[in-house]
Amino acid sequence: MCGRFASTTPPDMLAAYFGAEATIAGDEDGQDGIGPDYNVAPTRDVPTVRVREDARKLDFLRWGLVPRWAKDLRIGSKMINARAETVATKNSFRSAFAKRRCIVTADGFYEWKKLDPKTKQPMYIHRVDGAPLAFAGLYERWTDAEELREIHTCTIITTTPNAVMEPIHNRMPVLLPPNRWDEWLDPTNSDTDSLQQLLVPAPDELLTTYAVSDMVNNVRNNEPGLLDPIA
Repeated sequence: MCGRFASTTPPDMLAAYFGAEATIAGDEDGQDGIGPDYNVAPTRDVPTVRVREDARKLDFLRWGLVPRWAKDLRIGSKMINARAETVATKNSFRSAFAKRRCIVTADGFYEWKKLDPKTKQPMYIHRVDGAPLAFAGLYERWTDAEELREIHTCTIITTTPNAVMEPIHNRMPVLLPPNRWDEWLDPTNSDTDSLQQLLVPAPDELLTTYAVSDMVNNVRNNEPGLLDPIA
């Protein structure tokens, strides 16, 4: 699964990288709530790219997809990931897979490597070239009947691991290459058979990984030092 990641690139730089329009500017100290996040956890707002009004837009959506039919927002905490193998058929995701796809952006993600029956070592995984990651994602619009407001939520699609991830975990997020972004984001593209062919492990040479402090285990810890490698 993918349950924690880092998002530190400013929104304007993300928008430029993904050829999108930033709907919120963000700032370095996070005074607007969209500053660097070194320990992104489910239910937080995360940067996503999607096509709206015939243009790519960089938006911030709540992480944890809430289907339109859900009665409670809390279901989203159980739906932070969608499995590539069942995303086209599972009731919770199939409508979004056909019509509401997005890219969830990150600088890198964390996964826990099992060292022995009682010990897990947190690892940080990122692109070798330092560029942002483009997670294949889905989004939904859910209406809060009590507050009469629409909440946009998202999930990250996972697949089997590549050679870099296999020693660490049996799942990894789907990473979309730039030449497939248009195909993935196109809301008029409902060819789910073709889209499912994109949900494969990333090339082995794309990623690198290193051990980080177990301070990342606590979601309340959120500081640049979480990304520092340890021996």
